[in-house]
Parts: sequence; C-alpha cells; structure tokens
Amino acid sequence: MIQYSDVYNIGTITKAHGLQGEVVFNFSDDIFDTTDADYLIIDVDGILVPFFISEYRFRSSASALMKFDHIESAEQTQQIVGCDVYFEKSKAQEAGTDEMSLNYFIGFTMLDEQGEKIGEITDIDDKTDNWLFVVERDNGDEALVPAQESFIVDINHEKRTMTMDLPIGLLDL
Repeated sequence: MIQYSDVYNIGTITKAHGLQGEVVFNFSDDIFDTTDADYLIIDVDGILVPFFISEYRFRSSASALMKFDHIESAEQTQQIVGCDVYFEKSKAQEAGTDEMSLNYFIGFTMLDEQGEKIGEITDIDDKTDNWLFVVERDNGDEALVPAQESFIVDINHEKRTMTMDLPIGLLDL
C-alpha cells in the first residue's frame, strides 16, 4: 500500500477534456516527463492509487492533457477530477537532484552547517521569481529561506535533512 510519506504532491487533475477520457493535469513539477515514470499516484477518496499513463501532451509550462489506462470516457474521468496527484519520492531520488522539484523537500528538516536544527520545511513560496522555503521554527515562528542551490551544503534523503550555509542574520528577518 502506498503511504503519503512515500510520495509528494506534484499537482491536481482539474477537469475532463473531451469525450475519450483525457483530463487536464495542472502540475507544479514536471518530473513525470523528466524521469521514466509509467504511472502517477492519485488520491482518490483518501486512498493513493497508481494510474498508468497512456499518453500526455503539454498545453503550457504548467498543464498537460493526460490519458490514463482504463479511463475511456468523460464519465470515467469524474472519479479523478479534483484529485491531487503525487509522485514517488524514491523515483525522484533516482532522477537526481537536478530533476527534483522543490516540493520534494517539504517535510525535510533544515539544518545549519553545525548540524543545529533550523526548522521543518512546510511549504514552498513560489509567488516571486526567487522561490523560498517556508520553514517552521521550533518556537512556532515561520522563516523564509531562499531556495538557492548555492546555500545548500548537503541533502540527506534517508534522514530527510537539508544542510544550509545561510548568510548571517538571514533568519532574523
């Protein structure tokens, strides 16, 4: 059985497209295109279900028309319209860090260079050109940390930690 701890969110099925079972998939991560993904995992009524990809084509940089095996009509698409779509963390790790979305790091513990806990990454703020990790501190405060590769010292996938070398005073802002 697939667990939420084994996957991360990459988008949502927003609506049916046409009468042949295609759906519009709005994604925040195109890892399904950059890796050898045979299926995507869809949250159907709280159960994570793998749906095998028949074909897809991009509509824009953030949406694709997706066709899944065994979904042949607009009526059948209704079971997945509005559902969140996930990707397996293990497959993302195999793809390498260059292909990973920042959403993959939600739930990681952020550490400083001395190994001290900064906080837990709870979200990604992508509203500006410079994306930010939203980090919940132990005292309940939120810190916004630039998601800059130059600040990342180490990523430990097994321990789900990210070690950062941040400019002095950044966390005090």
